[in-house]
Amino acid sequence: MAIIDAIKAKAKTDIKTIALPETEDERTYHAAAQVLKEGTAKIILIGNTDEVKAKTAELKLDLSACKIVDPSNFEKLDEYVATLTELRKAKGMTEEKAREILTTDRLTFGVMMLKMKDADGMVAGACHSTADTIRPSLQILKTAPGTELVSAFFLMDVPNCEYGKDGIFIYADSGLCQDPNPEELAAIANSSAKSFRQLVDAEPVIALLSHSTKGSAKHAIVDKVIEATEIAKKKYPELKLDGELQADAAIVPAIGASKAKGSDVAGHANVLIFPNLDCGNIAYKLTQRLAKAEAYGPILQGIAAPVNDLSRGCSAEDIAGVVAITAVQSMG
Repeated sequence: MAIIDAIKAKAKTDIKTIALPETEDERTYHAAAQVLKEGTAKIILIGNTDEVKAKTAELKLDLSACKIVDPSNFEKLDEYVATLTELRKAKGMTEEKAREILTTDRLTFGVMMLKMKDADGMVAGACHSTADTIRPSLQILKTAPGTELVSAFFLMDVPNCEYGKDGIFIYADSGLCQDPNPEELAAIANSSAKSFRQLVDAEPVIALLSHSTKGSAKHAIVDKVIEATEIAKKKYPELKLDGELQADAAIVPAIGASKAKGSDVAGHANVLIFPNLDCGNIAYKLTQRLAKAEAYGPILQGIAAPVNDLSRGCSAEDIAGVVAITAVQSMG
């Protein structure tokens, strides 16, 4: 079974409500129809009621099971305005400005739905930048308790692969943090372990990657990974984690046994932590294209409620997959 099918099956066990604010894009409607057909989540479409209904009719889709929320006449708008004003008053937020933002910026409104417990998660980014998607989440939701930073990963499903967890890996950070310091790298490893356990239902085996294995090369970037490994082992002793490891030593048992004798991670890793965004982003794209892997993400981790970004080149099917992932994340 493909990992996304397993995630969709898990989503069906505890149906969550996911907000889709990008009702200006027809992919949103096709994705909503697929989610309803598969039964993986309840859907809230955020937008002008007449426009949403007209677009639904134009596309000949039955979205009668979706809830349409129009920010301009939402019954709890005043409560949302008051809450946003209070949350952002130190930044100069006024009630007038909060009302304007909430009635014109659907992404911010969607995030407020999560804050006010009117939705469990949000998926956006098909026609907005990552910055536009993440900014209101950080401003309003903040980071999850016990989490030091928000990061991003790709869930990789590599066909006909004997490595990782039956070809399933998490690559992090491959979408957000450009050059994490050792403390941040350790935090990303911890968050990624939680994400792997939550989405894959298997034990995470975490490798902090480098171009060096156990001192085979000397460089400041290698030193960063070594320090991050030491921090992670001290802060998260329950994790099965090691570094610094080259990619082959991390995932190939024979090479791991040769290059990193005594490591219970080397050769068995399924969570790969990259030293910077360049490495992580390049690696996931190469894996996706050369190994014909399914790549789901960037999936955000560390936010107090699940908000996920989409590639602007995503398909409706991609959106439906991320909705299922977001639903599972919201299970806690």
